[in-house]
Amino acid sequence: MALRNPISQLTTRASPATISKLICLPSISSWKQNNAVQSRSFATPVPPVTQDATGSKGPTAMVFMNMGGPSKTDEVGDFLSRLFADGDLIPLGRLQNYLGPLISKRRTPKIMKQYAAIGGGSPIRKWSEYQAAEMCKLLDKLSPETAPHRPYVAFRYANPLTEEMYHKLLADGFGNGKGGRAVAFTQYPQYSCSTTGSSLNELWKWRQRLEGKSAGASDILSSANDGTIKWSVIDRWPVHPGLVDSIALNIEDQLATYPEDVKKDVVLLFSAHSLPMSVVNRAGDPYPAEVAATVYAVMQRLKFSNPYRLVWQSQVGPSAWLGAQTSHTVENYIAKGQKNLVLIPVAFTSDHIETLYELDEEVIGESGHKDTIKRSESLNGSPVFIQALADIAKAHLESGESCSSQMGLRCPGCKSERCAESKKFFAGQEIGRAGAA
Repeated sequence: MALRNPISQLTTRASPATISKLICLPSISSWKQNNAVQSRSFATPVPPVTQDATGSKGPTAMVFMNMGGPSKTDEVGDFLSRLFADGDLIPLGRLQNYLGPLISKRRTPKIMKQYAAIGGGSPIRKWSEYQAAEMCKLLDKLSPETAPHRPYVAFRYANPLTEEMYHKLLADGFGNGKGGRAVAFTQYPQYSCSTTGSSLNELWKWRQRLEGKSAGASDILSSANDGTIKWSVIDRWPVHPGLVDSIALNIEDQLATYPEDVKKDVVLLFSAHSLPMSVVNRAGDPYPAEVAATVYAVMQRLKFSNPYRLVWQSQVGPSAWLGAQTSHTVENYIAKGQKNLVLIPVAFTSDHIETLYELDEEVIGESGHKDTIKRSESLNGSPVFIQALADIAKAHLESGESCSSQMGLRCPGCKSERCAESKKFFAGQEIGRAGAA
């Protein structure tokens, strides 16, 4: 199994020659070669980023939205407090304000130990900033009409929070009577009201507070030239060919580590973050169907070379969640004598606690079969994946659409007025096509 070094050891373990080679986006072959010597126990070191968008028009803000994670162990408490306070992600009803702080306080010591075990914090911020910046470099060449493209990161539960990102946008010359365009680019490939929906609700909230009018969203929508930031949304991309290719390539790399006589019998377990069944059944969240679509597209790309299953991880509490659980599935296959398994993170765009600890340390580490139960690499700095991000962004900018047609459709059982107003706002933005006069 390939091994990885902690991010914090990038400057201490990498030679000057290695670091200089990483300044530019690496080729696929060189990226694979570098990745092969990384430590599996921790996050792959994030290469440094340079950017040059001179001589182009714009600017366009490209805002990467994700859950986030504590960069240091002393940030775990605040991270969990925000997470359990979010009724979109973990619905606790009327008891949210009481149970949320109680649960987060009780879980903090345990989760701090988990982050300590993967190097002292999550690498998701460094990877997100790297991916956003590298994508913008490519996008400046692919879409000069909307360049320069400026990278921003907005996390839902950790720094940089959405509020911080929005203040930075305003400080950088967007809005405040100057207008400007920004694209909210979800880094959850598959849409869920609990993830992308929650991030967009938070973005809409801070947009209202910092740029809105007291009359509310309806008046804002009628002011097409009021000098505020014009937002559009890339709200899902579950079967984009670049995403499918990047996942498939990582699977092929891991399958290549098995002997030829067992390779075709290795079971592929696509693992995604689970959802409470109450969310799925009551509201009709599209997430399970979109994750399944990604899995099927990847298997088509692999020509269905191996048996596979879709499994779910990260359940919290005693209530029913989507299953089967990743950990239980691995245990059951081992009991049946199937010990050649590859776990595949299918809903994450980089390493974080759910890959580095939950999959690597708990599921694989405690299986007793680390030589035959493995995990495919996360997308991280894959040049194929970063090119996919640029292609997705380019197509969106050229489309002139404020969001996908799916974005405007509320879940059949949704009763959230905030969600309704958020969708109304983003779907109603008037966005011109790139290059249009």
